[in-house]
Amino acid sequence: MHPDNPQARSIRQIVDLVRDGGLIAYPTDSCFALGCQMGNRAGLDRIKEIRRLDDRHHFTLVCRDFAQLGQFVQVSNSMFRLVKASTPGSYTFILPATREVPRRLLHPRKHTVGVRIPKHTVTQALLSELAEPLLSSTLLLPEHNEPMTQGWEIKEQLDHLVDAVVDAGECGTEPTTVIDLSQPEPEILRRGAGDPSRFE
Repeated sequence: MHPDNPQARSIRQIVDLVRDGGLIAYPTDSCFALGCQMGNRAGLDRIKEIRRLDDRHHFTLVCRDFAQLGQFVQVSNSMFRLVKASTPGSYTFILPATREVPRRLLHPRKHTVGVRIPKHTVTQALLSELAEPLLSSTLLLPEHNEPMTQGWEIKEQLDHLVDAVVDAGECGTEPTTVIDLSQPEPEILRRGAGDPSRFE
């Protein structure tokens, strides 16, 4: 798929697949991610299986824009400016979830969920067509130290586990910086592609 000018027909095909319960591997501004529809319980289980994740893992809702993000998490006045200034970009924010988020996606103890707004043309096209967030997790396999960044390699290794690999050439090679904003003070949980200095 063309990285700067993706074909509308191809975008529609992928989104139709997601709506039909499909699981995709897709590029973002900070490496590839696994994604499915937010209410897709089987898709969630497949992501957990591929990545061997437990219930304490924070899943991420990848949102189109700040307005959509605001439907799914509660952003306090003090955090609002920080989040706004950092989006779109290579950050994932852990925030208290609203009732719009299915319970099984929440951290069991904290009732939080990850959210992010990517700066990637193809991802944005998918999100615009889908008109809801993609439930996502970084494509980091249990036996790997680094996330997967090449479409052909993902297809070779995961062809039997995902329904489509969206290849738009080069994408980011470093996972997002993860910031927990669910407490009064920001906490940096993972240093990645986004500059963490404004949260320190």
